[in-house]
Amino acid sequence: MKPPKQGDTVQQLIAAARELSRQMDQLTFAAPVAQVYHPLTYARPMHEAYLRRFDGGHKRVVFLGMNPGPFGMVQTGIPFGEIAAVRDWMHLRAPIGRPATEHPRRPIMGLKCPRSEVSGRRFWGLFSKRFGSPEKFFAAHFVANYCPLAFLSASGANLTPDRLPRAERESLFAACDTHLRRVLAILKPEWLIGVGAFARDCGERVSAGTGIRVGQILHPSPASPKANRHDWAQTATEELIALGVWR
Repeated sequence: MKPPKQGDTVQQLIAAARELSRQMDQLTFAAPVAQVYHPLTYARPMHEAYLRRFDGGHKRVVFLGMNPGPFGMVQTGIPFGEIAAVRDWMHLRAPIGRPATEHPRRPIMGLKCPRSEVSGRRFWGLFSKRFGSPEKFFAAHFVANYCPLAFLSASGANLTPDRLPRAERESLFAACDTHLRRVLAILKPEWLIGVGAFARDCGERVSAGTGIRVGQILHPSPASPKANRHDWAQTATEELIALGVWR
């Protein structure tokens, strides 16, 4: 069987993301959620620019994050999308709009956002150091988020999807499972690596019976004591080598 042409998988991923976006628009969330940011809508051009540039067919490894961070994908539309990584390493440029309503403490500023997302800086920093160019990294790797929505409390604090009420989680996770299953069918990876335990659990659930090997690396969040105590890039590299993903 011939490998897919780049355009084939790109268009499939774009169609999958747009379908997920439509499903997200049908969901509603109650307290403690006060604000929901949906970057697949207001940052769609940037997200699709990422898919067009860095898809390139089947991947050996897919890294899976939880959901957008307030200074990463919320601003750029790209998973772990720390501003400098997107602007200066990936060299991506595309229009980024704004949601209909914004939390006053979390304005959408796109690539002009002055804040740096620590998780994204650590995450993409590892790959930029190991692979040099994004093209070399994305030749065999891809990065996605399980959930495309960011949730904020009334104070502007970030709320993770696992903290939502059960009924809301079930509706959200059903749509996210379907999308991830579709992405894996398109990219046909050998490995699915969860960035943190939540993403690993989602990956195991969705990929059960597919033959895809699932692993986990430490999440680079500054909220993780272990990620702060140690060199996160070295720890993640050692974990990937131990799994057999890297040599």
